[in-house]
Amino acid sequence: MNRRPALLTTIAVTTALTLTACGSEEPDTAAKDSDKAKGTKASASSSSPSTSAGRPKIELPADLNLTFEGGETGDPVKDAILTDNAERMRAVDAAITGTDLEGKALAFYNTGKALKAAQDWVAQFEEAGATITGEARYYEREVTLKGEDSATLTFCADESKGFSKDKKTNEIHKTPVTKNSYVLYNTRLDKNADGVWQTSQIISNRGAAQCQP
Repeated sequence: MNRRPALLTTIAVTTALTLTACGSEEPDTAAKDSDKAKGTKASASSSSPSTSAGRPKIELPADLNLTFEGGETGDPVKDAILTDNAERMRAVDAAITGTDLEGKALAFYNTGKALKAAQDWVAQFEEAGATITGEARYYEREVTLKGEDSATLTFCADESKGFSKDKKTNEIHKTPVTKNSYVLYNTRLDKNADGVWQTSQIISNRGAAQCQP
């Protein structure tokens, strides 16, 4: 969600949008390239932007909204990477909120260590009896191609309006906005045989200076 929010404390999860939705999945290794991002134009949001053949349709609850900026670079390869990354982030949130209980989209857009990290992150919400609500904005999204089938992507997340919610009581656990509400993600994506850019590695740096407003 890497997301995103601070981690679970007993029954509640603090600011959790990510993984997304907002969340923080952190495998042992990750992409190491971190160039300054460009992004501008906003693309959105809660409904899946496209469901081309074979791709799972991702739906999020009405009380959860994700916005992705800078989705059109003019380079079709980079645009495809940005689109699949956005779907990846939405897939994590769909698994957390229960709109994808089987995690089909999660497995579709993740592989390797990133998949394991995402599954572990979702499991923590489940164990805590928590879900997520609110808004998350992803910006400063910068793609660096590493050959025909590999790339790195860095981006920032604004999780200041994302919160955890108790599944049973629907109580929203609001937290104050601090520097840690802003997260830098550093990811690696690899194109599989079906042409999907799957996230294979991901780390996050909460409170990163370059993501502060």
